[in-house]
Formats: sequence, structure tokens, C-alpha cells
Amino acid sequence: MADRFDVIEVGERGRRRWIGLVAVVALLLVPVVGLLASREPAPQPAPPVATPEPIRSLTRLDNPPNLLQVPSRDKGDDEVIEVVFPHGVRAEVRYPAELDLAGMGSRPFQGAWIDGRFRQFVVPYSGELEITRGGQPIRNYAPHVTLWPRQAGSGSYGQVLLFAFGKWRLAMYDRGRGLTFDQRVALAQRLSGRVTKDGYLVLSATGAVRLAKPGDTAQGTPVGPQLWFGGGEREMVALVPTPGCAKKERTPFAIGGGGRPAESVCRGDVRVAVTGADWFREKAIKGIKVTLKDR
Repeated sequence: MADRFDVIEVGERGRRRWIGLVAVVALLLVPVVGLLASREPAPQPAPPVATPEPIRSLTRLDNPPNLLQVPSRDKGDDEVIEVVFPHGVRAEVRYPAELDLAGMGSRPFQGAWIDGRFRQFVVPYSGELEITRGGQPIRNYAPHVTLWPRQAGSGSYGQVLLFAFGKWRLAMYDRGRGLTFDQRVALAQRLSGRVTKDGYLVLSATGAVRLAKPGDTAQGTPVGPQLWFGGGEREMVALVPTPGCAKKERTPFAIGGGGRPAESVCRGDVRVAVTGADWFREKAIKGIKVTLKDR
């Protein structure tokens, strides 16, 4: 009995000591916890302020004029400039000084067939930003050929192939079903451009790519090599080499397709087509003379 009691007693006394110890520790911890709870955490250093990116729409983008202005020489009341058409033929253009064709600047136009499918190559009047909008291309078909999305408001036209030949930017607006991947690759490889010493773009093609020749038409519109002066909402003049011009009363769509008044006249084997104000059309039709030279 005594042993069992002692055992029980010892156990109860040990439990009481343990409970007492816990109570003492708890009493000591209460003010400590209260003190810790009452203290505010140390302030953290402020995160670094990120430098804002420049707004793309306000960023200056390089967009040089996509036209050529060459010096003119005086000849009486007229001015004279030397030009080169996209197929490499040179010509002398004489015009009344008031027209200022040299100041308007020129750009090339060229039609072509790729595996029998017609496409146009146009130099964007407002430069490459007219195509790129400052963005990134969908893909590259060659170091100098990029693919861009369809332009808003472009009607039946689709994606755009943009070629870079020196400072020139030449656009091919796809249409309808669009060219296949292989046809686009062939076009990128087979269409070549060189820039003359005086800055004109001359084109050539091989294989499945055939450039339209002077006098060629598509849907009744001249699509051979041409030079366009001016454009946009301003006056515009198109010089269109056309063998047997007098028998072919056809005006380029760029001149006659915009609903504005247009006129044209043959000067030898070159059709001169004009749109713009009455005085401009009258002076251009009467005063522009074109003399073709050898290549």
C-alpha cells in the first residue's frame, strides 16, 4: 500500500510541479508577447521605381521619303530632267517650270506575273510606315523581303510583301487567294532590283516571275514599267512607255481610277497621264515632252 501510495504521491507531486512551472512560464510570456505585439514591424525599403517605356506612338521613327528628287536644268521657260524607267530605259523629260516635276519627285511602278498570277509592285507614297506602322513583320522571306499584315481599309488586297532595294521600299499587295508560300519564296529570290547612280530603281526577274513589258495590260489597265510623279491628294503625273501609244487609249488606274478628273496624251511611244487641278492638267497635257533614249 505504502509503495503504491508513494508511487501515486510522487506522481501527483511531480504533476503539480510541472503545472506550476508552466504557469510561471506563461506569466512570464504574457508581457513579452504583449510587448512584441505592440511593436510595429521595421519599415521595408521602397521598391525601385521602374523607368517607363517610351510610348510607341510618340517615338520618332525613321521614315525617309520614298521618292526620288533629281536636279533639273533650265531650258527657256521649261525645265528638263533625266529619268530612268523600271525596265532600265532612259528618257529626257521637258516640262513647263510651273509644274515642278523635279520637286514633286518620282517613284516606280511595275506589274508582274508569278506563275501566271498578276501582281503589282508599288512604291508606297508615304514611305514604309504606310506598311509597317512601326511594328514587326510576320516573317522574312529573304534578308531584304518581309511579310506584313493586311492593311486596314485595303479592300480586296491581303498581306503585303515589302522589298528593300537600297533606299527604295517596294510593296506587293497580295490579293484574292493569295500567293502560296513557295510562290512568295520564289518571288523573293527571283525579283532583283538595282539602284542607278542617279538614284532610280531598275527591276529584273527570272524563273516563274515575269515582269510586264511596255504596252502590257491587265483588265484593260496599263501595267508595264511606269514613273509616277506626286500622288496622294495632290496632282499626279504618270509616264507610261507604250509602243503604238496612239492606238491604245488606256489610262493607268492610279490616274483615272480615283474619280478625279484625268487626261492623257501620247508623246511618241510614251503616254502622259495627268490628274489634278484644271490649270495643272492643261499645262501638263500641252507642255510635257518625253524623249526615250537607249538603255
